Amino acid sequence: MDLGIRGRVAIVTGADSGMGLETARMLLAEGVKVVLSDREAGKLEKAAAGLQGEFATIAADLTSTKEAEALARGARERFGPVDILVNAAGITGAQGEFHEMTDADWHEAIDTDFMGAVRILRAVVPSMAEAGWGRVVLFCSEDAMQPYADELPYCAAKAALLNLSKGLSKTYASQGVCVNAVSPAFIATPMTDAMMEKRATKRGTSFDEAVESFLTEERPTLELHRRGRAEEVAAMVLLLCSAQASFVNGANLRVDGGSVATIAT
Repeated sequence: MDLGIRGRVAIVTGADSGMGLETARMLLAEGVKVVLSDREAGKLEKAAAGLQGEFATIAADLTSTKEAEALARGARERFGPVDILVNAAGITGAQGEFHEMTDADWHEAIDTDFMGAVRILRAVVPSMAEAGWGRVVLFCSEDAMQPYADELPYCAAKAALLNLSKGLSKTYASQGVCVNAVSPAFIATPMTDAMMEKRATKRGTSFDEAVESFLTEERPTLELHRRGRAEEVAAMVLLLCSAQASFVNGANLRVDGGSVATIAT
């Protein structure tokens, strides 16, 4: 199926690994010009070294308005107006008991996972609206709909991001910009690798045993009973970025193996 986006220009944040990197790879395969961004220039360039297609790397810390604006400006200078924004940047943040969380723990998650998206959206979306065409995909999480007690700052930030996605879909629809969210659950990425390594060390088990116990004990409703793969998420993101998704706006696409236990969005 022709996705109808050859020659378009995209920014993908959180692109130095995992779902962001795989999304960039798939966009490039469709003939999209891609700017990959993440915080660390060296790590980003190393990740992009194996990619094929027309791309550039621009390091940016989205906790800074100045750097978010510089990213948008750099993408325009390199390839022209930005048509597609995929915001995959984010952190797990502090984990533990609610009463032990500090203000700093909450601010870190909100500033990175929510306000980081706000900053890059503000820098990119107005020009999409002016051009009359755009696709925005915000990475949310199953946690936005099904919060877990040991990572509430992350859950709250992702819930806010999901709400923002719906709100923006109303704001810019008449100007040709479709805004949607994708909500993965327990995908095999460096972030969940670190979680499972920590769990394995704490329990004195192997990595695979840590994954298995996590699925059984912490994610019993993940019906496929495995970690998802980055490319399984990226394929769904690609569809939302495409011309074929011209009547999809304000949606939340759950790529979660059945993990969210209700029919609610």
